[in-house]
Amino acid sequence: MHAVSFEHVSKIYPPRRGGFKSLFSKPEGTGFQALDDVTLTIEQGEFFGLLGPNGAGKTTLISVLAGLAKASAGRASVCGHDVVTDYKQSRRSLGVVPQELVFDPFFTVRETLRIQSGYFGLPKNDDWIDEILANLGLTEKADSNMRTLSGGMKRRVLVAQALVHRPPVIVLDEPTAGVDVDLRRSLWEFISRLNKAGHTILLTTHYLEEAESLCGRIAMLKRGRIVSLSTTAALLEQFGGRSLEEAFVEIMKDDSQNEEALS
Repeated sequence: MHAVSFEHVSKIYPPRRGGFKSLFSKPEGTGFQALDDVTLTIEQGEFFGLLGPNGAGKTTLISVLAGLAKASAGRASVCGHDVVTDYKQSRRSLGVVPQELVFDPFFTVRETLRIQSGYFGLPKNDDWIDEILANLGLTEKADSNMRTLSGGMKRRVLVAQALVHRPPVIVLDEPTAGVDVDLRRSLWEFISRLNKAGHTILLTTHYLEEAESLCGRIAMLKRGRIVSLSTTAALLEQFGGRSLEEAFVEIMKDDSQNEEALS
């Protein structure tokens, strides 16, 4: 059983109605294809990287997996649970750290995590909450109101919320964007321990050195299609031992050959 599975997933957003129209606007009725026939499986216990430029479809793919967006075609599943027909079990199996800093300003950090635990039927979860707080450097902020935290601290709480129900699959969507070096280091130490304990990690990041050092396999998206899928070691070898950043630049520059190889 795969930890994550996408089978011929496509997503077309309907055209916008009204509003400002520029010279570059698409004609009404065409819509926007964010994902184009994506097929991908991630095995249990993998640390998997999903890379691509802005607008490549990474967040849309994650949104389909999390049930926040409905695929126009194809299906997705988490630990064998279809995200549409078996959504309760698929949500229980998944923890997502979003890009946006979304929080409730009326609660403390600990209250936020207790409420999140309650969503998953875990009323007595304080021992695990304490462990998460300690590992993410949040213990001293446990009784602080969310609105008083810095941006970096709020992002730590988002990570804690994703982990509070101990999901077997953890999705990190740009988790270290705009945060300090100390958080990046402590976060990756904690996530690496979870991965070694058997959790599957799906990471999107623009910090390619993170993906190179952490991920065993990497898929690259461009214009909603997978243009490269390989182990990190094989990918670096393919480009003569150069860095992942250099390989990424080359693949994004001319992906026609890669698309033909994957088709």
